[in-house]
Amino acid sequence: MTSYTFLEPFTFQNGLQLKNKVIMAPMTTMSSFYNGIITQDELNYYSARSGGPGMIITAVANVTNNGKGFEGELSVSSDDMIPGLRQLANTLKKNGGKAVLQIFHAGRKSTSNILRGETPVSASAIAASYPKNSEIPRALTHEEIEGIISAFGKATKRAIEAGFDGIELHGANTYLLQQFFSENSNQRTDKWGGNRDKRMTFALRVIDEVSRTIEQYATQPFLLGYRISPEEIETPGIRLEDTLYFVNAIKHQISYLHLSMGSYLRTSLNDSSDTTPILKQISTVIDGAIPLIGIGSVETPREAENVLNSGADLVAIGREFIREPQWVQKVITGDEKSIRTTISPNDLDELAIPNVMQTYLKESFNSVMHFTTNTNKIDTYQNQLAPMEGFEKKL
Repeated sequence: MTSYTFLEPFTFQNGLQLKNKVIMAPMTTMSSFYNGIITQDELNYYSARSGGPGMIITAVANVTNNGKGFEGELSVSSDDMIPGLRQLANTLKKNGGKAVLQIFHAGRKSTSNILRGETPVSASAIAASYPKNSEIPRALTHEEIEGIISAFGKATKRAIEAGFDGIELHGANTYLLQQFFSENSNQRTDKWGGNRDKRMTFALRVIDEVSRTIEQYATQPFLLGYRISPEEIETPGIRLEDTLYFVNAIKHQISYLHLSMGSYLRTSLNDSSDTTPILKQISTVIDGAIPLIGIGSVETPREAENVLNSGADLVAIGREFIREPQWVQKVITGDEKSIRTTISPNDLDELAIPNVMQTYLKESFNSVMHFTTNTNKIDTYQNQLAPMEGFEKKL
């Protein structure tokens, strides 16, 4: 059997140890109940994939009702969610795995239909560039911003009570944390907007609130992760230089940084003359201060190893875990030849994929799921944003 470094244990600075360096990336299931409570379908889906990865990061959970971004979304907005979240944490942690709850506020990436008639909110009253015909959000008041910051802290407390090993702030894919940092969506003139440093205020306050909550309530090592999208393609918008600046500012305040990219090989989407992979550039800025999770179209053990050799400390795998729930176990037992990198639509039930998620995969990710029935060209996402990054592909 080939010896892979991603199978080696990993220990975070706070002492939390992973049995290997493989992370199951957060992926939307769209399968929670209407009010955000976990369903048995989701528990079955996660159960089929737990036990192999060193850590599983859940699909995103909203911290407030008006932070909901799509139907079937998990929620951590009230104490009513704790019993279901406890079931989820226990499912993810079987056989020694660690469980992280990803939390967020969707901001303007929602609709009044999803919010049952309520207007979406954001840093400024500016509609998103995509999808087309996005609603114009309502600009949050100072008091509302403070309330959302507090909600992130309360959500973290609930995650601790439910038995998770950490939370991940979803500051990527054009959701509210990113909206405040982006000049595209944040054109405020008060303390929450303006120059780059001021646009970082909201994220820094959320990190501080979550850190305070962890210090107050966690009785064992508990992670505070942060996920970022390195670039936006709108003008104005976040450029790689901005992200490197942001990473340098937060790297001593979080447990790990998690990239959101469709390909771990991606270079700058805005500067074609910059040929250094983004993963490497961010690794250089972090300079060993915290672990970096690399991600993007990782399917084979060799690709997972390449991510670590490219500057990451941990490797996240997303769509491949949908196709192959036993990916880690098969690598450990030297059974790599049986790892499926394609998926038959006839096997989706067998793979414990919820019915709603099946439809979502077929409609939004058909070009990258490697369906055996798909004869069209496969997208690699190496030189473009992926749908999971908040981009609506033009058909």
